[in-house]
Amino acid sequence: MIQLKHIERFYENQSKKAWVLKDVSLDIKDGEFLTIMGPSGAGKSTLLNIIGMLDHASSGEYQFYDEEVFKLREKRRHELHRQYMGFVFQAYHLIEDLTVYENIETPLLYRKVKKAERQAIIADILDRFRMVAKKDLFPHQLSGGQQQLVGIARAIVAKPKLLLADEPTGNLHSSQGEMIMDVFKQLHQEGMTIVQVTHNEKYAQYGTRIIELMDGFVSKEVSI
Repeated sequence: MIQLKHIERFYENQSKKAWVLKDVSLDIKDGEFLTIMGPSGAGKSTLLNIIGMLDHASSGEYQFYDEEVFKLREKRRHELHRQYMGFVFQAYHLIEDLTVYENIETPLLYRKVKKAERQAIIADILDRFRMVAKKDLFPHQLSGGQQQLVGIARAIVAKPKLLLADEPTGNLHSSQGEMIMDVFKQLHQEGMTIVQVTHNEKYAQYGTRIIELMDGFVSKEVSI
């Protein structure tokens, strides 16, 4: 599915380079569940954003299903992102003037899913996440944990080929976190490719492979 070759990301700072990622090469196969770990500032979120086509590397190559991502027009990158990917953001990124129901519905509208089917899919996911009573509320009326649940529901509602999750359980209490990881496990068993960033050692073990980043480098790789 994904091939990253010699990915580097840096920012120019008074004629000096501030490195975020250095010489990262990584293959991600269809159906894999990859966990990215490492200390704060190691480059985890930047790497996830590059994979999700939300950021661009300073150098290197990125192939997504044999398409050279860095050579594509912006419109084509957006198409690939919408067609194949779901993204769980650490900062939620919910649309403030849409209700819970409407936020979750957004990816299905992009994919032109018919109304009756949309309603059935959303009803199922609201029930699964125990948020039926919250469906008509707006994001500012929710707690941080509830907003995170909505963000996760929105990311998986269209059953993307690739789910990218940046600290998906970071704002959830333990029972919610375990529920979400069980959902991820089920989705993976159904064939979804998942890449998650986490600090949680227990949740890292849900993956099939763990890589650790340190100062922008891949310092360790373990298959589970």
